[in-house]
Amino acid sequence: MLSKNKIKFFNSIKKKKYRDINQCFFAEGEKLVDELLNSDLKIIEIYATSEWINLNEQQITKRNADVIEISENELNKISSLTTPNKVIVIAKQTCFDFNINEISKELNIFLENINDPGNLGTIIRIADWFGIENIFCSKESVDMYNPKVVQASMGAIYRTKIHYVDSVKFLTDIKSLENFNIYGTFLEGNNIYKEDLDKNGLIIMGSESHGISNTISSFINKKLFIPNYPIMKKTSESLNISTATSIVCSEFRRRIS
Repeated sequence: MLSKNKIKFFNSIKKKKYRDINQCFFAEGEKLVDELLNSDLKIIEIYATSEWINLNEQQITKRNADVIEISENELNKISSLTTPNKVIVIAKQTCFDFNINEISKELNIFLENINDPGNLGTIIRIADWFGIENIFCSKESVDMYNPKVVQASMGAIYRTKIHYVDSVKFLTDIKSLENFNIYGTFLEGNNIYKEDLDKNGLIIMGSESHGISNTISSFINKKLFIPNYPIMKKTSESLNISTATSIVCSEFRRRIS
C-alpha cells in the first residue's frame, strides 16, 4: 500500500528540481520497464500490480530490487500516463564522462536549446537506432529525465550517453580537433545528398523555434541542406527537428554502409 508521503514523493519527482535533489527518475509501462530491467542502470524500487510481479518474477529476482505491490487505483495516483500501465520503476540517474579525443573518432549529435520533451526523446531513439552513442545538449535544453522524454525514447535513453555542456566551451574544444567536421542544417546549406560526409564528426541541430543560433553557427564548417521535392514546388517551410535529425543521420550512415 502506498503512503501519502510516497505519493507526494512520486508527484515531486515529476519535476526536474526534485529529480535532481534525489538523483533519480522514473519509467513506467511494461516495455520501458522491461528495457530498464535489462540495462545496466541501478534500480531503486519497483511499484507494480500483482499480475505484473507474477509474470516478471525471474527478472525481478536477477535485479535484486525492492518490489512494492500496489493496486491499479494506487498506480493511477502516481502515474504520469493517461492510462496507467501496471508498473513504475524508480531508477538512479547516470552521469557520463566523455573524452574529446575518443569522440573525435565517432559521429555525434549536438542539440541547441531543444525545448520539447517529445522531440528530445525521439532524437535519443533515432541516435540509438543509428548507433550514435553520444548526444550533447546545451544546458538550456529540456531535461533528459523528464517523464515525457523517457517515454518518447522507448528505452533508448538507457543505452545512449547524454551530456549537458556549456555550448561555447564544448564547441571551442571540438573546433580544435584535426580532421573533424562540424555539420549543421541551413536553408542556404549544400545539398546533403551531394555533399561529402565523414564517418566521424558532430551534427548540430537547432531549437524548434529558432534553428541554430548565430553564436553556434559560427563553429560550423559544413552547412547542409535537406532539399524538398520537387525542388521548384512550394512545400512546407520546414521539417520537425526529430524528422530532420533522422534524415541527416540516415544519410551519414548510408555513406559508410
